[in-house]
Amino acid sequence: MSLHFVLGGARSGKSALAERLVAESGLAPLYLATGRAFDAEMAARIAEHRERRPPPWATVEEPLHLAEALAREARASRAVLVDCLTLWLTNLMLEERDVPAAFDALAETLQAPLPGLVVLVSNEVGLSIVPDNRMARTFRDHAGRLHQRVAALATEVTFVAAGLPLKLKG
Repeated sequence: MSLHFVLGGARSGKSALAERLVAESGLAPLYLATGRAFDAEMAARIAEHRERRPPPWATVEEPLHLAEALAREARASRAVLVDCLTLWLTNLMLEERDVPAAFDALAETLQAPLPGLVVLVSNEVGLSIVPDNRMARTFRDHAGRLHQRVAALATEVTFVAAGLPLKLKG
């Protein structure tokens, strides 16, 4: 298994890089989407991502049970792109799920190891000012802890800023 973690800020080019990594792998591409269209703006973002992925991309939508979906969908012949971990975290928090338990389940699944290629995308949210409210601070802290765990397990980690990839690991 190869596990590549791609993170960066909003509109940094991280998803486009992850899509390119999957496309260049030569494996059957699967997009594991965690986002939900709660409003028209998010629906437009999801549509934009879909338009960038022509056939033969397959798509599986899983907003909450990421570990289970990865275990089910990963195959030696497949490259799975998970976009994105911070949207998954948002869903967990909105549904008042046990976030540490979900992180543990994901880490256990990633340690298995999974067959094929897995590319995980996430937003780096810890580089800005300290949020002014408790929920946002909790989100930022959860995201930072999740990123550390995933980076420790990943064979490669890339940070993207202004469309430029910076290899952090691998």
